[in-house]
Amino acid sequence: MNETNNADNKPPPRLKAGITFNLKKNTGADTAAADAEAEFDDEGTIAAIADALTAYGFTTALFDAEEDLPARLLRDRPDIVFNIAEGRGGRGREAQVPAILNFLRIPFTGSDETTLCIAMDKALTKRLVASYGVNTPKYALVRYGVPSREDAAFAYPVIIKPNSEGSSKGVSDFSIAEDAAGMKRLLAEKMAAYRQDMLLEEYISGREFTVGVLGNGDDLRVFPPMEIIFNDKSHSIYSYEVKRNYRQFVRYECPPRIGADLRKEIEDAAETVYRVLECRDFARMDFRLSQAGRLYFIEINPLAGLAPGYSDFPMIAEFCGMDYVALIRKIMDSALARYGLRHRGKAEQK
Repeated sequence: MNETNNADNKPPPRLKAGITFNLKKNTGADTAAADAEAEFDDEGTIAAIADALTAYGFTTALFDAEEDLPARLLRDRPDIVFNIAEGRGGRGREAQVPAILNFLRIPFTGSDETTLCIAMDKALTKRLVASYGVNTPKYALVRYGVPSREDAAFAYPVIIKPNSEGSSKGVSDFSIAEDAAGMKRLLAEKMAAYRQDMLLEEYISGREFTVGVLGNGDDLRVFPPMEIIFNDKSHSIYSYEVKRNYRQFVRYECPPRIGADLRKEIEDAAETVYRVLECRDFARMDFRLSQAGRLYFIEINPLAGLAPGYSDFPMIAEFCGMDYVALIRKIMDSALARYGLRHRGKAEQK
């Protein structure tokens, strides 16, 4: 005979959701890079996430990831945190807030500090995923402050980008070197602006795709690839400037006009990278298809941007029939399930 414990009949509690973030301050930074705050979020994104969680029945509390974050989390302790904080300083900066949350034993959405540390280092990520058979362009890492050596086996053109940045920081059409002299000049410019190691990567000139992955384990969903199609040949790099003015420079197709075999290859590669890096809840990754038809993994963002009407991940979800509120809810549901937490959402959304 099945017996039901009285506790099981109680409705789940209404939980408090914290939102951790780094807010764009637009006050400048100690760097020559104009895109220093490209990864940070504006008030509109934070408000959109808070509204989506409130509509799901959570109470919300906002936590800008400044130096007093640990004290504020202890003082106004949330039941779970929706984390979009990028951190401040160093190649492991995205791991700062997840590490604090784990130390304080506060559940949170998204990947943990280990995954975020690895993924922020582009060269390290490439070495890891390549060991699992994922194809990636040839590359070399140039250490900051260390004289570079020209690699005779390295083919031109090459694209040069900061090794530990996201949101296309430090990447533009002017990041491509056609020869050794151009590479030396670009390296000097980017080293001065970003003060970090630089990744040299053989430039793949073909079609570009980005893939969103949502969920965990058996509940994993790989969205169809979204193709970024450039409106003219003057821009062929999905740069920070192009993203800021995407309506002018690009258009998107999801699913793209590709054969079923290629679509499966892209989606399978995306799932492999997601699982190899032990991503959690959501991530987005980029691929390029060479002129010869070979697929290359470029990079992954396991803390993908969630700006409504702007970021690629919400665009992909919307193309696939999932609106913004539903996307935020699904990310939160994935985290709640991982921690074995139950939440009493509003009745109309059950």
